[in-house]
Amino acid sequence: MMEWLQLLLPAWIMGTLLVFLTAPLGCLMLWRRMSFFADTMAHGTLLGVALAAVVSLPLWVGVSFTAILLVGVLWILHDPRLPNDALLALCSATLLCSGLLVIQHLPALRPELLSYLFGDLLTIEWSDLPVFVGIIFAALIVLFRHWQAQIQIAIDPDIAVSEGVNAKWQRLIFMLLLALFTVLALRAVGSLLMGALLVIPALTARLVSHSPKQMVIAAFIIAQLGVSIGLWSSAGLNISTGLSIVLTMSILFASVFTIQKIKKMS
Repeated sequence: MMEWLQLLLPAWIMGTLLVFLTAPLGCLMLWRRMSFFADTMAHGTLLGVALAAVVSLPLWVGVSFTAILLVGVLWILHDPRLPNDALLALCSATLLCSGLLVIQHLPALRPELLSYLFGDLLTIEWSDLPVFVGIIFAALIVLFRHWQAQIQIAIDPDIAVSEGVNAKWQRLIFMLLLALFTVLALRAVGSLLMGALLVIPALTARLVSHSPKQMVIAAFIIAQLGVSIGLWSSAGLNISTGLSIVLTMSILFASVFTIQKIKKMS
């Protein structure tokens, strides 16, 4: 039992800390209709991993560089003539293919490809936690300071601008926070499932909430349940932690949705 705790406890602590960012960012993403942005950012992490391996740097350096580069590219490409979802699809496909292309020529990375794609929280060690705590705490301070402006833009950008909110600056802050989240979440659920970690708890919370505050709290509870049940069940069932966490969240969504449908029918 003690061996299991030594292995799972730091991973569980990391997962529960990550949820403090997952819940508010996921809700903001849904309100601003930017769900596809998380997938685009997540696919970019794979290229970041490959580039870091090429120049023999820590993985977080490559992932951070790629995330910031993507934010800059999207900032430059922002044009009223180009739909956002189409731009995100372009960047997502390009980054994913580029990352896989580089990894094909790096035999040393191939055995670990699945962990980059689907994550492995069990690789988290006690020595990693202080750094993660500091980064998450700093991100939460930034998010708290700009929370009201972010909600105003999500509700009605035109009214927010008329009230003095700098929409471009708030958009950049939001994208940078999501970029930071992708760096942290790579080890939790991998590049392919990162969007699900943000979207599914927020979607489930939307079914049971009647205000922004309620939705963030509900998303936090659902994400915590998904991480906790998914992580501990992954150890018992011997499956990938990322897959287990996302599937648990999907089951929670399906359960809430089904219960509400039955209540409406009755």
